Amino acid sequence: MADVKWIKITTDIFDDEKILLIESLPDSYAIITVWFKLLCLAGKQNNSGVFMMGKIAYTDKMLATIFRMKESTVTMSLNTFEQFGMVETIDGVITIPNWGKHQSLDAYEKKKAYDRKYRMEQREKQRLLAEGSNDNRTASRTTVVVPEEDKEEEKELDIDKEKTDYKSLVDLYHSICKSFPSVRSLSEARKKAIKARLNTYSLDDFKTVFENAEASAFLKGSNDRNWQANFDWLIADKNFVKVLEGNYQDKPKRYGRKEPVPGWMEHSLGKEEEEAIQRMVNTPIDVEELERLEAEHEKELAARAERLKKILKE
Repeated sequence: MADVKWIKITTDIFDDEKILLIESLPDSYAIITVWFKLLCLAGKQNNSGVFMMGKIAYTDKMLATIFRMKESTVTMSLNTFEQFGMVETIDGVITIPNWGKHQSLDAYEKKKAYDRKYRMEQREKQRLLAEGSNDNRTASRTTVVVPEEDKEEEKELDIDKEKTDYKSLVDLYHSICKSFPSVRSLSEARKKAIKARLNTYSLDDFKTVFENAEASAFLKGSNDRNWQANFDWLIADKNFVKVLEGNYQDKPKRYGRKEPVPGWMEHSLGKEEEEAIQRMVNTPIDVEELERLEAEHEKELAARAERLKKILKE
């Protein structure tokens, strides 16, 4: 597969509960850096979130070399991601669950199809102008030949539009979200919002959102403003993602896709640990020693890169 030049990241990613928990850990910035580098590598490979180099599965050492980071940092980060369900190891292969759902390239492919058709129409107009034809009637009779693959893509788009069953989705909302205001009419704005969400999410995702909303006391009005969510609020892009991931669920109960906090994070620091951390903070930084360690680390990375090249050649 050809690589892509972008990945999808929501603007509220740093409000996500998993990222918030990671930010409370030591070396949080390094861990988050590893996460973004993983996302970029997955997008570049365009392999459904499966980290393989041909038939070779990426190892911690390989990722550390590619990311130009310490192997221990990469290993610690991967362990953290796995506990939060952000990555999953299947038969020794590192994967990002649901990559295809959250990084769907459908919109990208549709735009490419539109761009192809647009460029063909422009070339045809330029050809007519070059031949000195200013007769609008002649131009209007000109047929633009669209490749078969473009016709198929347009046909699929038309089928998708016909399949959008707004009423069934609203009925699903009414059957689950009985504590919320009902939907009396389907305006064009609502249809547009529903169609936009269906370009990225499935009907099962809608069902999960509605179930999570019904299970949330906060969204039903138990908050300091007595505010209550409604159908339009739930299907808005930013809100849809938050509810889908369980950000509004009541504590200590957890529903939907929200994972429990790992037991190792509930450990509180003892007096000796706090004193050790304080000593580290108060210890002056030896600049020369840091430069020496950095130089050694660079040499180690270079050596690992050479070893990796040899392994791949073999």
